[in-house]
Amino acid sequence: MNNYSRIAKAIEFIKLNFKTQPNLNEIAEKVNLSPFHFQRLFTDWAGVSPKKFLQYLSVEYAKNRLREQATLFDAAFETGLSGTSRLHDLFISIEGMTPGEYKNGGQELSINYSFADTPFGDIIVASTAKGICWLAFADDRKQALADLKLQFPNATYHPKMDEVQQNALSIFNLDWRRPNELKLHLKGTPFQLKVWEALLKIPVGGLTTYSGICSRIDNPNASRAVGSAIGSNPVAFLIPCHRVIRSTGEFGQYHWGSTRKNLIIGWEASRTMKEAEQSAEQDH
Repeated sequence: MNNYSRIAKAIEFIKLNFKTQPNLNEIAEKVNLSPFHFQRLFTDWAGVSPKKFLQYLSVEYAKNRLREQATLFDAAFETGLSGTSRLHDLFISIEGMTPGEYKNGGQELSINYSFADTPFGDIIVASTAKGICWLAFADDRKQALADLKLQFPNATYHPKMDEVQQNALSIFNLDWRRPNELKLHLKGTPFQLKVWEALLKIPVGGLTTYSGICSRIDNPNASRAVGSAIGSNPVAFLIPCHRVIRSTGEFGQYHWGSTRKNLIIGWEASRTMKEAEQSAEQDH
């Protein structure tokens, strides 16, 4: 059995048996490897450890059950966890929120939202008292609002432009400094938040690769997981996932369209070049 076959078999085993919460030894035994060798091999191929992969599957199943209005106890029991405290710890670790907060779907949140024009088309921007929670290009405004409400189904929504949103939109007027003062209210796993933080450090007009982001977060083998986290970015443009390209130099895909990504990269590059030329002229 080659390494690909071993990992494929291990993933299939975990998917079929996650409700029994198999440990590392049990999974490694299924592919005839020592736990130490299997742990290293699985992490290299999947970008996450076997334990973390099992946790992701468990949380996704529990989330589905909570959406179906299962109790926290039932969701924990059916996921194979020993009790609601383990479900709580798992949700905090993976989702950055408690199971109850996920279940109520943002019930206590008050969200302002508005639409605006940008050089790259309409956007929808949404904010809470804590900061920007959503920003997406809105080619279809009705669908864009539905997508927002899907993230926080039980929140209260107000069609209102507020100061937080105005500050966020200033970036489209080439005010690169003000977004550094912005507060973001993001819902994500610790890994996702770490990737999004790394994206924020890519300079305007600069580009990096997926492997570059892996290096920034000190996880060189997590390219697949990094790609998934980048694709889950809830705040377009402000968190500049458009600045991540393939190692071949191709710009690659973009959640809001590859053509839009090409335009944004070109727009940023031309404007930073103009700023550099103007600065050089002033020095002389």
